[in-house]
Amino acid sequence: MTQAMLRPLPERASAPALDDAPPAIGGKFFFVGDHKLYLRGVSYGPFAVSGHGFPFPDPPTLETDFRLMAELGVNCLRTFTVPPRWVLDRAAEHGLRVLITIPWAEHVCFLDDKALVAEIRGTVRAAGETCGNHPALFGFLVGNEVPPDIVRWYGPDRVRAFLRTLRDEVKERAPAALVSYANFPSTEYLDVTDFVDFVSFNVYLHREVDFRRYLSRLQNIAEDKPLVLTEFGVDSQRQGADAQAELLSWMIRAGFESGAAGTFVFSWTDDWFTGGAQIADWAFGLVDAQRRPKPAYHAVQAQYAGPLPPRLERTPRVSVVVCAYNAGRTMDACLESLRTLNYPDYEVIVVNDGSTDATLAISERHKAVYDADPGGPRMVIISQENKGLSVARNVGAHAASGEIVAYTDSDCVPDPDWLAFLVFKFVRSGFVAVGGPNFPPPEPHLVPAAVAASPGGPTHVLLNDEVAEHVPGCNMAFTKKALEEIGGFEPVFAAAGDDVDLCWRLQNRGYPIGFSPAATVWHYRRNTVKAYLKQQMGYGKAEALLYFKHPYRFNLLGQSRWLGRIYGELTTAVLSRRPIIYFGAFGRGLFQSMYEPPSSLLSYLPFTLEWNAIGLLLVLATLVSPRALPIAALPLAVSLVWSIATAMRARVDPRYGGLRSRALIAVLTYLGPLVRGLQRYLWRLRGHGDVEPVEFEGQQQPARVDWLARAFTLGYWSEQGHEKEALLAGVMEFLIPRKYLIAVDPGWNRWDLEIYRGIWSKLRLTVAAENHGGSKRLLNVRCEVRLTRVSELALAGYLVAVGCGLVFYLPEITGVGAALGIVNLGVIVAENLRLGRTLNDTLDIVAGRIALRPLGSGAAPAKAQAA
Repeated sequence: MTQAMLRPLPERASAPALDDAPPAIGGKFFFVGDHKLYLRGVSYGPFAVSGHGFPFPDPPTLETDFRLMAELGVNCLRTFTVPPRWVLDRAAEHGLRVLITIPWAEHVCFLDDKALVAEIRGTVRAAGETCGNHPALFGFLVGNEVPPDIVRWYGPDRVRAFLRTLRDEVKERAPAALVSYANFPSTEYLDVTDFVDFVSFNVYLHREVDFRRYLSRLQNIAEDKPLVLTEFGVDSQRQGADAQAELLSWMIRAGFESGAAGTFVFSWTDDWFTGGAQIADWAFGLVDAQRRPKPAYHAVQAQYAGPLPPRLERTPRVSVVVCAYNAGRTMDACLESLRTLNYPDYEVIVVNDGSTDATLAISERHKAVYDADPGGPRMVIISQENKGLSVARNVGAHAASGEIVAYTDSDCVPDPDWLAFLVFKFVRSGFVAVGGPNFPPPEPHLVPAAVAASPGGPTHVLLNDEVAEHVPGCNMAFTKKALEEIGGFEPVFAAAGDDVDLCWRLQNRGYPIGFSPAATVWHYRRNTVKAYLKQQMGYGKAEALLYFKHPYRFNLLGQSRWLGRIYGELTTAVLSRRPIIYFGAFGRGLFQSMYEPPSSLLSYLPFTLEWNAIGLLLVLATLVSPRALPIAALPLAVSLVWSIATAMRARVDPRYGGLRSRALIAVLTYLGPLVRGLQRYLWRLRGHGDVEPVEFEGQQQPARVDWLARAFTLGYWSEQGHEKEALLAGVMEFLIPRKYLIAVDPGWNRWDLEIYRGIWSKLRLTVAAENHGGSKRLLNVRCEVRLTRVSELALAGYLVAVGCGLVFYLPEITGVGAALGIVNLGVIVAENLRLGRTLNDTLDIVAGRIALRPLGSGAAPAKAQAA
């Protein structure tokens, strides 16, 4: 995709046509010039060798086939052999593009035979040289369904590497040609996404719910590249001609509704020759061997002749809200793209949040263009003093007349079908919130390109292929009713964090968030290093504010604890475990998937502020003992190596893939989390200063302390039938507003709540209820003070330092390690004692609020007090 394509337009017409411009890729779709191109395809062949010496029909039959294809609405055909140029000429005359499958011996252990490998590469090379510059060429498939046994035999890495060499062979002969590999579910784990131009899959599923669910998975496998269904079909001999028509109709519709960039029905004709023989017991064709159309021909024609993506039976009105503050650099492209969205009923609301640049003038100029088109969308401009992002979002929602409110940012350019794909999820699945991915557009210079490829940008978090835990604010939509129900956006989030807070509040209400991988927007990243670091600082502030509202969703270091998988997270990939592949028994699984292990704090630790602060202290300590520098420098060295490794994995625009951009990405990978963490700590400290202390002013219940077990026990009497859930809920309601981090037992532990205050102390709270008949209950509460993982690691680190000092005869290291360890141990003990006293006070306060009587107060019955 080029800079000129940042104002993409919908597809011009469903009729097949060739343009002078070759097809190009823009995100998850194909474009010809500025206009979108959906592939409406059929597979063609393989055929027996005809009199002309090629495995294609004779010219009259070929002419009939191409004429019928054009009448069907087909604009691309897939061949299974390399056609001679005269076949491509005939296709061009009918406005048909050709996707060429280059055949070779995938079914044998080809990598063991050097001569066969050379032959395969020669075949691919020849195809690129013969067809690479033809105007009818759409692209090449450099392989088709390498059998799972072969991939398992060599391992996916070797097969992937070989396919990459085949791709390179084509690109060397035809640099502009699009290249892919036709994969299938039995080798789903053979991931070639990083080097193909688009992702191709052959899928045969006859249940619509399974078909749609698997397409969602394939869309996420494809990431930011187009997904093409290169084969799907139905056998009319076994299923019946009418069933074939019905199944193919919903398959095509489901494919395009899921965001597929193209579909290829298998097959055009029942005339099918493979394995050295004519096949007579299968009939997958849309026409029979004599080219007579079946019912499936007309069913496919109805789908291919219509507009894409398909129109919904109901198209609810959508209000698109754009909140802008000093957005003069990108506002023009944003409003231009919104004017030409391919959706029948929407309006655009611009909330100018006190901009001091040309934002308002640009918006007013575009409003005049909107108003001049009576058939286009309505545009509304609301100007206000600068009140922050959340307030602006609420103002836009209040002014919205649509049933759905969709948000994008002023530095975004939505795909032409953005709204259509969002609304599909609302209508088909019943979600009240839906979001999609955002991708950085091509940048004209090295620095913005490197910044765009650096970690830390807005992204989505997926719980599964169809449900998200978080969708970014630049690409999210909600029903207006759901927004009103939860009170809209929280004004405290003036620049960032508003989307995370809203997603979490919706999920707390029991509303899942849908994810539409085809509802894409191009999102300009920060174009300078200074702007990037400022953005990370803003994210750090937002995380601190989110912690005060949702402390149970954060770990000890103040970072979000996501349940799902973070899309495109590079920094955690360095130390993460390798994905697990399910092959099935004896490698016979029909769907052989790759499962990503969950990311852990350990994988991100070298990028944290805490890790690097400790590393810096160790290096400074070597001023006393320079001999220890090689050991003391290890933490910082690990961070730097990890940053470089992350930079090497980053997907950078090939124009700027050199050493300079990689070095800049490594620097930003290292600095981004540090400035983010620093701001997080500063704002958390500021927030803790506003917290009301926990103080119990009445007569405190004497705790029964077990110093050896580091625990104390309390008891509370109830004659109102209070169960332990009431006490536990009261403790959480009391402590969460005071910034305590609370983990609730998911069912695998002997404790009920785990309560953290800071990084050094935690307490496990367990309640046992005694039933004394009727509504009389005695609630026994045990509080166990324990070391946090950070405390354990810190003390272990000091012990390691002392041990290394003794082993290597470095008395300075021994002394410094011992001194720091003693001081840190004192802090840990003090913090744990403080947390214990706080919980003692908290329990008495909460018990008083719900009319529980503390034991030993004289108010509880003697039997209960003696219990």
